Amino acid sequence: MLISPAFAQTAPAAAAEGGMMASLTGMLPLVLMFVVLYFIMIRPQMKRQKEHKAMVDALAKGDEVVMGGGLLGRVTRLSEGYLHVEIAPGVEVQVQRSAVVQVLPKGTLK
Repeated sequence: MLISPAFAQTAPAAAAEGGMMASLTGMLPLVLMFVVLYFIMIRPQMKRQKEHKAMVDALAKGDEVVMGGGLLGRVTRLSEGYLHVEIAPGVEVQVQRSAVVQVLPKGTLK
């Protein structure tokens, strides 16, 4: 025989004791990786989304804004999901509220 009967009988008991601790130790790097991922990527992204939503909700008539495509303009009308923005005298476009990237200080546009 290759394995003695006494050694074969104690193997499952030893594996059960060390196996539980080994599996927890093996999962530790995975758990740590998710914790680091949360604090480096997920949490800052959620913070930026919350700030953008607050900025878009606070838009008012007369605000000067920058849109996603780089257009600058002044808000002329507001509706539920859209803004009417004057990008040149007599030229007004309708854009989604989420297209606004930044609100400029008053007087930036001449």
